[in-house]
This record gives sequence, structure tokens and C-alpha cells, in this order.
Amino acid sequence: MSCRGHVLFVLENLPIAEDQRARKQLDSLLADGYEVTVVSPRDLTDARYARVPGVRLRTYPRPPEPGGPVGYLLEYVWSLAWATVFSLATRLSRPIDVVQLCQPPDTDLVIAWILRRLGAKVLVDQRDLMPELFGAKYGADRAAAAVAVLGWIERLSHRRADHVITVNHYLWRRASSSTGDPSRVSIVRNGPVLGAVRAARRDRSLRRSADHLICWIGKMGRQDRVDLVVSAIGELFERRPQRDVAVAIVGDGECLDELRDLVDERGLSDRVSFTGWLSEADAYRYLASADLGVDASLQEEVSPVKAVEYMAFGLPFVAFDLEETRTVAEGAAALVPPGDITRFAAAVDELLGDPGRRAQLGEAGRARVIGELAWDQQEKVYLSVIDRLVRAPRRQSPRFTARYGNSATSANHGAGSRHEKTASVSTAASDRR
Repeated sequence: MSCRGHVLFVLENLPIAEDQRARKQLDSLLADGYEVTVVSPRDLTDARYARVPGVRLRTYPRPPEPGGPVGYLLEYVWSLAWATVFSLATRLSRPIDVVQLCQPPDTDLVIAWILRRLGAKVLVDQRDLMPELFGAKYGADRAAAAVAVLGWIERLSHRRADHVITVNHYLWRRASSSTGDPSRVSIVRNGPVLGAVRAARRDRSLRRSADHLICWIGKMGRQDRVDLVVSAIGELFERRPQRDVAVAIVGDGECLDELRDLVDERGLSDRVSFTGWLSEADAYRYLASADLGVDASLQEEVSPVKAVEYMAFGLPFVAFDLEETRTVAEGAAALVPPGDITRFAAAVDELLGDPGRRAQLGEAGRARVIGELAWDQQEKVYLSVIDRLVRAPRRQSPRFTARYGNSATSANHGAGSRHEKTASVSTAASDRR
């Protein structure tokens, strides 16, 4: 297969192998004939792509975990400096058709500005909103000035992009307002790959001999409110101490040590276990083996990846009744008033005691994922966006063109994608995640 084009990924939060969304996008691009260069923090998991044809990794040392607002600022400056150097080095070695900025953070404006002047199209992949994340971590009232600045940077990054992809309608509305042109914004949901779901096998040993297994899965940021999961589980056992339930908290993140301390303080160590970071295959074994999932996020704008993963496994779950969670999971989950731990614990208790309702919710969720939310469906929208950007007229600087030449892949830009006739880049292509 001839090369369809060259895409540069710029990631700051995670290495490529740990970023599930970027990894799915990368695999789809490779399968569709693209070459990809990845700029990201360095990690041992990079070995997954070290020898994959069509992939080039440019990784830099990971900064220390930030300890506060100043720490986050230093982390972003560090990552931006490395990403800028590696992005320019990549462009000097060969033309870039599309640079995909995986946000947050939204601070890669300088990379977008430079590479756009050198002929690349800029695609912003907006997964979360920095102002809301910062406010959730440090308090929107106390950090009002910083939140306002972050909002301005976000809007500027959207306006400077050739196209923006988001994960749900909340973010689509936000990006459409920033760009002033809804046709430049598309929704690309973040569902799992069905093949990986089907490959997962049930493992009863993960229950630790309990009758039921409850799972939480994901990265443990402060905004994810895993502390509320622990509080709800504590209340569940206070209400129903006879419940024979094991709880697995799958993943890692900045709050892991604090959560372990909280579990010890609540006297739940014999009930709640922490797995640490697991590969997707191992994490999916937990979902294949669980009876119930939980999610305690209070972020109205977020479409929780874990919700769609629960649904893919036919796993009913309990969550707070928030706009995007409801959009994804209505009919597949028990939704309770935001922040109401008592109702949350009661909903968990009720579902554990009602296998028929668990099965009904689980089947509804699985059908929704297979029919719409799985990456197998969403990649059509994503690849259609990439194809259109690659084939659009280039705006390369004449002086740079004279020195370095046109894209080596430009001869292929007129060839239509196998996805172009099956997917639209409009929001109608995907009504929800």
C-alpha cells in the first residue's frame, strides 16, 4: 500500500501506549496506509511501537509529577519545549501533512503556528477542557484568573486549527462557539475496540472468593473523585455489612496513595484492592469478571471512557446523573443525583440484589456500544477527517518549499479514502460519547 500521508501526534499527558484514544487513532491510521510520528513523554511501554512499520517515536524525559499550580506550569513548559524541538526536527526530516495536538493541555499553540506556516494542517483533538480541569483541581473561585486565561488559550487553539475533533456534544458546542464554524468541528467518540473486548476472558479468581465484584477503572486524577467511590462503598458496608463484595480499583494516577490511605482509614482494606496500572488486556479481564461498575465523576462536560467500557462488557454501573453521562448511558446504568453518596450506595445495593435488572441494563449498554459507540464505528469519522485535511490545498511557505520541497506523499493525496463514502465529518455522524 502506498503511503497516504504523514501525521504527527503531539501528546503531553501520557506516553502513546498508555493513551488509549491516541493508540486507537494510531492503529487506525497505520491500517489505512498512513505513516505516523509520535512526540510524547518517554516510558517503558514505548516498546510496543518501537519496531512497528510506519511509526517513528520521538520521546522525551517525563517531568516530575506536578505538586500544585506551579508544578503544572513547569510541566507544561518542559513538555512544550521538548515537543517544539522534536516537531521541528521531524519537519526538517520530512514534510508533515497533519499535526494532531492531543489536548489538554492547550498550550501547543506555538507548534501549531510554526507547522501551519510550513504547510501542515492542524487538527486539535479536544478530549477534556483545561479550565474545568484546573477549576476542579484547585477551585474555580480561587483560581478564577487562571481559569479565564486557560479559557482564552482554549478558544485561540480552536480558532487556529483547521479542524477540531471532540468526544461529545458538550465539547462540540464549546469548540463550535470558539471556531464560529460548526463544520470545522466533528464528534469522534472514544469507545473500545470490539476485538479487544471479545478477547477478554472471565477470571473468577479476581473476585477473591466474594459473591460479587465491583470495579472502578481509569486514571485517578482529583477531578475523577474516586474518593467518593470509596465513601459510597464504605456506606454500602455500613448499611449491609453482610454483603459479600470485593471492590477492585483498576488504574493509577496522582491520587493513588491518598486513596489507599482513605481506604485504610475507613477500614475497607479487606474489601477494596488497588491493582495499579494494568495493560488493557489485564484491565479488561476485571471488566469481564465484574458484576457492577461505578463512576463518581462530577464533571458535567465529560463523557467517561469507563462508562463506555463498562457497557461494552454488558456491565451495568452506577454513576451520577450528569448531562454527558446520561447521554451515553441512559438505559444502561443507574443514575443518581450528583454528589448524593447515600443514593449512590443504595443504587449499588439494589443492583447487587437484582440480577435481572443488571442483565437488562447490561444488554442495553452492550447493544449501544456495538451499534454506535465502539471505536470500530467511530474510526470512520476520524479517518474521514484526516483524509480531508490531507487532501485539502496546502498553504506551504514558498521560501520553505523552495528549500525543502513538497510533501513526498502529495502524489497520493488525490486518492479517496475507503472511509470517505461511509462516514461524514459532521456531528450527525455520531449522536452521542
